[in-house]
Amino acid sequence: MFSPNTLYAFDAIVAILGLALLSRFIAARRKGPFPPGPKGWPFMGNALDMPTSHHWKIFSQWSERWGDIVYVTVFGQPMVILNSLDHATELLERRSALYSDRPQMTSIGKIAGWDQIVVLTPYGAQFREHRRLLSRYIGSHSAITKFAPVLEHEVTKLIMRIIRQPKALDQQLRRMAAAVILNVTYGYEMTEDEDPLVEIVDTAVTHFSELSTPGARLADMFPVLEHVPAWLPGAGWKRRAFAAARDTSAMVEVPYAMVRERMASGTAIPSFVSSNLEGDPSSEQQYMVKTTASVMYAGGADTTVSTLHSFFLAMTCYPEVQKKAQMEIDNIIGNDRLPTLGDRESLPYVNAVCSELHRWNPAAPLGVTHRLVQDDTYLNFVLPKGTLVTANAWHILHDPANYKDPFVFNPDRFVKSHGEEPEMDPRKVMFGFGRRICAGKHFADASVFLTCATILATLDISKAVENGVVNEPIINYGNGTVR
Repeated sequence: MFSPNTLYAFDAIVAILGLALLSRFIAARRKGPFPPGPKGWPFMGNALDMPTSHHWKIFSQWSERWGDIVYVTVFGQPMVILNSLDHATELLERRSALYSDRPQMTSIGKIAGWDQIVVLTPYGAQFREHRRLLSRYIGSHSAITKFAPVLEHEVTKLIMRIIRQPKALDQQLRRMAAAVILNVTYGYEMTEDEDPLVEIVDTAVTHFSELSTPGARLADMFPVLEHVPAWLPGAGWKRRAFAAARDTSAMVEVPYAMVRERMASGTAIPSFVSSNLEGDPSSEQQYMVKTTASVMYAGGADTTVSTLHSFFLAMTCYPEVQKKAQMEIDNIIGNDRLPTLGDRESLPYVNAVCSELHRWNPAAPLGVTHRLVQDDTYLNFVLPKGTLVTANAWHILHDPANYKDPFVFNPDRFVKSHGEEPEMDPRKVMFGFGRRICAGKHFADASVFLTCATILATLDISKAVENGVVNEPIINYGNGTVR
């Protein structure tokens, strides 16, 4: 039996939710015309049409019926899916002043604290300061050269660990990605495979990937649910959000405090944090530094690992590509040394392999959703203020209009030959758009290139054989923001 207080709370929540739903419904009835999309139900809109997994593939299928700009509503919340580069470029880049905000996510954002970290920070002064700090430290090709020794050292260690433990590939890739980013960000050198700092950050990032898809929690549709007591039956989402908040706080505070302690003792290794704490920064500046630092790992490690998994998968499924890339390395680099970042322009086919990885299996197939800050009109369609706008990178990168045989892994599509121009560089899509484009794109791209080139120079990748039976690889990716 529920107590009277619980029943009263239920009644209040139902009433408040009903009022919120009614106001959303009234707002959603504003005059269009809106872009085409599946017909919804009263009040619910398209809630029953929304996919529960592999959203990018379902959204891609929608384009076959409704076109490259699809409009849906979920409990009155308007959403637009962009399935073409032209639409994404026009709205998210040329009109970036209107489309650079982020969704107001109650669970992972406001409660768990990710709205203070650049990936979900609302567009404004704090976001611009985050971007300024990131761009100054890792935002250019020239800035990346100072990190080359760290990258090369950790990639070499990765090769040795893979040779010793080939069945622990995921663990080794994650360790390498973590070691590079933690060194650059905090001057932290990992000494153990099961590193406590990595565990702290990975736990927080897992929460983000699972909860950052718009609509992942009902509270994201109805922010009023933020006030639901966590003890109430059915409010397990809020208890999980509180747990995520503790992990987010640890991700931000623990490594930052470590750098402060080492700076005080004179033992700090140069890093993003230490360089920005020199002098006497104000408390506000310190806050900006530590929240910006946290996204360098959170935004970079998972995407790098996902891309490298795709590399091993592609080399397994397409051995002729592997042989061609290895031949290029042997001819250009030889056997006396390993590839470096300085060799990139001399290895066009290896570089094309990396480009095809980004296209074939993009690490973030939908990116992170944008939010429209005021009413807009596009192609004679009305886009209401507050519309959530998602660019379906996966569809754009698999559109036959952009790529020939898009489901085939073919690096040659990016190599200029016989007078044919290379196909569109996937980096135009997979790092995001406009003012929300990934600030660490050059660093991430360099990490992927150097890792792939070094693996190709030292290892042969083939299908696993157990008891004389060849195991065919299974292509299976997760459903989060980063898969």
